[in-house]
Amino acid sequence: MADRRLQVFSAVVKHGSFTRAAERLFMTQPAVTFQIKQLEEHFNTRLLERGHGHAKPTPAGQIVADYAERILELNAELESRVAELTDELAGTLNIGTSTTIAAYWLPHILEGFKRTYPRVIPRVSVGNSQLIVDRVASRELDLGLIEIVSDEPSLERHAAADDELLVICQPGCKLTAHASLSAEKLKDFAFITREPGNAIRDLAEQYFEAAGIPMDDVNIAAELGSLAAVKQLVSEGFGYAIASYSAIQRDINEGRLASVPLSPRLYTPLEVILPKDKFRSRLITTFAEFATEVIQTRAKRD
Repeated sequence: MADRRLQVFSAVVKHGSFTRAAERLFMTQPAVTFQIKQLEEHFNTRLLERGHGHAKPTPAGQIVADYAERILELNAELESRVAELTDELAGTLNIGTSTTIAAYWLPHILEGFKRTYPRVIPRVSVGNSQLIVDRVASRELDLGLIEIVSDEPSLERHAAADDELLVICQPGCKLTAHASLSAEKLKDFAFITREPGNAIRDLAEQYFEAAGIPMDDVNIAAELGSLAAVKQLVSEGFGYAIASYSAIQRDINEGRLASVPLSPRLYTPLEVILPKDKFRSRLITTFAEFATEVIQTRAKRD
């Protein structure tokens, strides 16, 4: 219901770029440029200063940006309040999730939620946990499902479960001869780790450092941004990795990978995060509660 020009203008100001605003809004850059031009013609003044891949508001543009934010917040509240007069939840839900949660937990969450609320349209973004924290905090996403404990003060956290981290390796490799593996036993073997900002990477590094082993002494074989790529390299014998139990169940059961517990054991938290809003739509609250319950239930079963 809100003026589309204000939505587009607000996105350009927030992201400081026509290109990034277009990506976030799922629009083409020319379409974004057209909306901004229409708004500037409406006010008969320039609202944005453009230059070398960035855009920032003029003094008049900052006034429009401030009012646009208030208008868009009121519009969202209006839409939600009216929708909540009916028992059926509807609308688009912008969800961010880590790669592990996207692969294992999210399909079960979405399946159950869509059965109950078929008019809800989930729009999912996948990235590492820190990226999801940043995007929820900046309100680019309605809520996130992550594998770290965030201390971001603007976020509300729902602790859902803990997922055990295991060493994964090629079946039959030397590591499988151990009942459990300490950091000291692992440090000289080839380690396939994840990309910076990934929650599992952070926990693995903390694990080695807690054992008095600096990461410079760990035999890093590769850094990969894809869990699927990590599992593929491990299955072919290029090294070991550390992964969550939920992410490797099928591979273990089907014999593609072997797993060994860490000593001491290590766990990754599974959390649902959302902005600390004075007003929050029933759709966001309901999904957050539903996702937390599904993760808790499946974690107990597993």
